[in-house]
Amino acid sequence: MSATDTAAATVPAPASPGDTGPGAEVVCLGESMVTFVPQTTGRLADVPAFTRAIGGAESNVACALAAAGHRARWVGRVGADGFGEHLADAIAAYGVDTSAVTRDPARPTGIYFRTAADRDADAAFEVVYYRAGSAASAMSPHTVPLDALRDTRVLHVTGITAALSLDCLALLRELTERRPGRPLVSFDVNFRASLWPDRTAVGEVLLGLARG
Repeated sequence: MSATDTAAATVPAPASPGDTGPGAEVVCLGESMVTFVPQTTGRLADVPAFTRAIGGAESNVACALAAAGHRARWVGRVGADGFGEHLADAIAAYGVDTSAVTRDPARPTGIYFRTAADRDADAAFEVVYYRAGSAASAMSPHTVPLDALRDTRVLHVTGITAALSLDCLALLRELTERRPGRPLVSFDVNFRASLWPDRTAVGEVLLGLARG
């Protein structure tokens, strides 16, 4: 398998980096992963080479906002590895403030592989995640800088983070709880069935986060 670098996100890069100083207009919290996309169509079992990119619902929002000229910050947790370094650098290249990204010396950065087929149009679409036990799954009120998450007008989070671990869920509950001075919360349910093996309480969990 070989891998080469491509553009880092799904939005065009800004002509010049955005303002990454303190007081971001929007802070986005969540896991980003290195993505490997086949250079040819076909089954994952048959593809000989992949192109490296990045993926992450929350960091994509931060990149889009920075490209539009807003002060955006992405907060996440990556491994102390080359993939984590690439993620932080690639997202920062869009003008996003990544100064609050933490690095976990014991857990890896998540990665995933996907086929070149269209997710919605092709029944043969494949995606394989290697994110269990990732650095991001260890995010908690004790492992991410809460001040960096609260120093903003808007905090953007998703239901993906809630599904990664009980620690991640505790972090989201801490951040979305109604309290004086809390930023306006943007909550995207972003339901991913594969992340919720026990779905008996999913609705209650997500509704609770949405209500704060």
